[in-house]
Amino acid sequence: MDDHQDIEIPEYFICPISLQIMKDPVTAITGITYDRESIEHWLFQGNNNAECPVTKQPLPKDLDLTPNHTLRRLIQAWCADNSAYGIDRIPTPKAPLSKLQIIKLIKDLWKPELQTKTLIRLEVFAAENERNRKCMAEAGVPRALLTYIVKCCDKNQVGGLEGALIILHFFTITSEHMKLSAFEIDKIVESFTSVLALDDESIENHKEIKSHALRILKNIIQAASSKFLQRLKPQFFQNIIGVLKQRVIAQQGINAALKLMLDACPSGRNRMMMVESGAVFELIELELTASEKKTTELILGILFHLCSCADGRAQFLSHRAAIAVVTKRITQVSPAADDRAILILSLICKFSGNFNFVVQEMLRVGTVSKLCSFLQVDCAAYLKDKAREILRSHYDEWKDSPCIDASVLSRLTR
Repeated sequence: MDDHQDIEIPEYFICPISLQIMKDPVTAITGITYDRESIEHWLFQGNNNAECPVTKQPLPKDLDLTPNHTLRRLIQAWCADNSAYGIDRIPTPKAPLSKLQIIKLIKDLWKPELQTKTLIRLEVFAAENERNRKCMAEAGVPRALLTYIVKCCDKNQVGGLEGALIILHFFTITSEHMKLSAFEIDKIVESFTSVLALDDESIENHKEIKSHALRILKNIIQAASSKFLQRLKPQFFQNIIGVLKQRVIAQQGINAALKLMLDACPSGRNRMMMVESGAVFELIELELTASEKKTTELILGILFHLCSCADGRAQFLSHRAAIAVVTKRITQVSPAADDRAILILSLICKFSGNFNFVVQEMLRVGTVSKLCSFLQVDCAAYLKDKAREILRSHYDEWKDSPCIDASVLSRLTR
């Protein structure tokens, strides 16, 4: 047993949340003292609707915490007196980051000779803790960085671009940050889109940078007004699909790219631009190696929308593995994936111009057998109706196949 385990630690030195000796004691408006890191984590995570852990009284997330200097000095003195027993000395905590400090750094960001140093300091602050990120957001760092990234892209300053993207990925872009003119929003999206097309050799950490860009772009699109989705340009989709085709970014970046595409799908104009950019073929290629449920759900969701148009269906059928991969996902991923997969097959069966190929391909890759099995498991009634409709529509073509039990097919399609 360590020597310090035999020492009685004064109860008021212990944080009620972490149950450890407090390093930076602060007092809340309820009169209870906590270690700053513990109570701030409690507040930022929204535990118990931001109640005081001890008194259960409400605590605003933006409350001011008063440093308890007297208690801190007592703890430091006690630790020093008991250092021989293995008690570590508690260093004097740094003063919390202030909004004035951040505002000064934002101004320095526009001074060429200070940009590199400023970006490094902002990254250090953002990575340190949630309190710093909250202070930075309130001081206007996210919007300043968005403007800075536009400038970097205009001037092809790749170095500054990397630093800004790394910092910005710590924040969530909100509708408040996007209270900008249509021209300003368009410039921001065009800049992030251009990042996706940068030559990998020109960026040292190109995988991370492009992943960050996609995740931030997803937040920007979600925070912007719905009208913005009607202004997207072909280059937007071409660059996103190009990144997916390269298979070089992290999974979070892939899912962010897919979410961007899915959010844009309700617009027929956007669907056409995606199809013209080769989205259907590349999505099937991506799904062949997909390992995450979320990724498959997103891919099938986009394919469903793109197969609602003739060109999308034609591109779908041009990939020899398309029907097979969609069939394979039925009952293997999630109810959401089942929904999209069944509806995709329904669209292909109903509206495809290549009738004979579809009928034979569905028989060859096991789609007919899978649909028969699907009708015998517990699932939504409307999906069973869709599956049954597919089987009925081609019953005459499939009933004589040696691969199918005609009696089962007949029973299930009644």
